[in-house]
Amino acid sequence: MSMTLGHQMAALRKKKGLSQAELGKAVGTSGDIIGRYERDEVKPSIEVAMKIADTLEVSLDYLVGKTSLELDKTTLKRIEEVSKLPADAKTQVFMVIDALIRDYKAKQAYS
Repeated sequence: MSMTLGHQMAALRKKKGLSQAELGKAVGTSGDIIGRYERDEVKPSIEVAMKIADTLEVSLDYLVGKTSLELDKTTLKRIEEVSKLPADAKTQVFMVIDALIRDYKAKQAYS
């Protein structure tokens, strides 16, 4: 079962140690409205949802439950940098990553 936007928001907000009022202030609304979003009584506009995702440092896809992949800003920045590389450089980066993942999985399998 995928989490609702409200549940996802509440979980991420608590993980960041923010109150509803603090999140509300950060995105330009009130804590009461944040509470209503978290209880799934109302849905935020796309603009507000984007501000919430930015404040909670997750992608909009993750916030709305479209993906289970939570990309932190550092990982996202790295992925953006790799995506800007020329094709041959990108291939080399992926070869290194694939090799490291393979090694890690092999270690896990034998531990």
